[in-house]
Amino acid sequence: MEKREKELRELLECVRKCKKCGLWKTRNKVVFGEGPINAKIMLIGQAPGKQEDKVGKPFVGRAGKLLNKLLRKAGIKRDECFITSVLKCFPPKNRKPKKQEIRKCKPYLLKQIELIRPKVIVLLGNTAVEAILGKTKLKEVRGKKFFINHMLFVPTYHPAAALRFKQLEKKIEKDLSIAKAFYELCSNHKSN
Repeated sequence: MEKREKELRELLECVRKCKKCGLWKTRNKVVFGEGPINAKIMLIGQAPGKQEDKVGKPFVGRAGKLLNKLLRKAGIKRDECFITSVLKCFPPKNRKPKKQEIRKCKPYLLKQIELIRPKVIVLLGNTAVEAILGKTKLKEVRGKKFFINHMLFVPTYHPAAALRFKQLEKKIEKDLSIAKAFYELCSNHKSN
């Protein structure tokens, strides 16, 4: 585990120095992600928002508060998850990430997945779904489960969407509950 922690710190330094796309010019702080190296659940969002850019931590604004509430309802502790985004820098005016930005940042995300080795990855929103699954419409994949390299991928709505459309909260909560149930099933299977 020490080797993985060291590699994750080295990756963080790489991201802090990154100038592969123009977002480095306008960011305040890189938002690498946070959580334990041995997290069994990883949450991947779209990109840092304005609040995240200020403090350098993921999901700390309004969408983050809602995510915390939904995690609690699903019985998941936030501090046991690794939470990150496809992009590590704030897109100005909170615009949607450009394909070339996603392409440049995606290797960092893939390396995080490789080092953390989660059992379940929850993809929050279209950008995360498209970056990881290569699918373009969340509506087509939400509610389905994808097993890739011994990991379960659970596509769901981004909490920011539920701030606008309250009825999505229940769907996100249900998807988070699926993630938790799968993680517990894996844990119970190993302990038997």
